[in-house]
Amino acid sequence: MASVFLSCLGQYGRTAPPTDNVVILGDGNAKVIWVDEADIAKCTLKAMTDPRAVNMNVHIRPAANILSMNEVVQIWEKKIGKTLEKTFIPEEDFVKRIREEKHLTSKKLAICHMVFIKGVLDVELDHGDLDASKLYPDVKYTSVESYLDHIMVDMV
Repeated sequence: MASVFLSCLGQYGRTAPPTDNVVILGDGNAKVIWVDEADIAKCTLKAMTDPRAVNMNVHIRPAANILSMNEVVQIWEKKIGKTLEKTFIPEEDFVKRIREEKHLTSKKLAICHMVFIKGVLDVELDHGDLDASKLYPDVKYTSVESYLDHIMVDMV
């Protein structure tokens, strides 16, 4: 969900995107599916009344929003007109940190590990799963660039 991760460029514990340095988990190349909550709501409402979606898994995967953290950081850098200092945290170091944290924090960090290092959201659909982008081609998804534009307005 965009408000959880995109609004701060995946910086755990931050509420706004960085303007000086950014921490990138792993090599930053795992693909992530970035979806605005309003778009999730649109697709959910459509699926609730769509007989094709009954008892089906409907995945919201707008192709233009399947980007790695490195790609998102590049977009942000263009928007702010500045190159951020990047700190890459190897998977082994991040897993060690997860093990050292308290229960609730470790769960949140484990989600970050699965999303930003393992890329678990970027998987092939199983037989019978539905892609909302194909099911509802009329839905106009908020792009990562557009979402970041709104954040910039809020920062001013």
